[in-house]
Amino acid sequence: MKREPLLEKSTQVWLLNLARETIQAHLEGVDLPDPSLVPEDAGALAGCFVTLKTKAGQLRGCIGTFSESDPLWTCVREMSLRAATVDPRFTPISALELRECWVEISALSSREAIAPEAVIPGLHGLWVTSGAARGVLLPQVATEYQWGREEFLSQTCVKAGLTPNAWKSNEVRIEGFTAEVFSERHSG
Repeated sequence: MKREPLLEKSTQVWLLNLARETIQAHLEGVDLPDPSLVPEDAGALAGCFVTLKTKAGQLRGCIGTFSESDPLWTCVREMSLRAATVDPRFTPISALELRECWVEISALSSREAIAPEAVIPGLHGLWVTSGAARGVLLPQVATEYQWGREEFLSQTCVKAGLTPNAWKSNEVRIEGFTAEVFSERHSG
């Protein structure tokens, strides 16, 4: 599941700019940017999450997809717009708020079944499902909250609306993934 970085530093910066320009264009009511010179590595088929955080580090929006049917750059464009406008936890972002936020992108690997004892917080993100319930936490969440393996598994179950110890049940499917994470906060 672990993979080598797939994106050049210049591509990461390009994708971060694309995300911000997409949100800005939407807020201004103009056509979304349609880049003509897409970096080759931004054309890989991959899912992503786009996260918006305030300069104080508070979450302001986060939406993503694991679909690998479209190029990464189009996924970034769509998820940045959705993170800014349709995250059900927040009202749509305003132009003033956008100036006070930074963008983070998580380019995702494919999900694979993983045993609880194989989960490495900070390396793996988790996707848990049980019936119609599902919850996802990105790898950086475990690092941010300094969670160990069991707490990370428990918190992902809680995110799914399950009991914290649901991950111990055979009724719960646990999948892991990795993410290449980069942000405006750390790009300069």
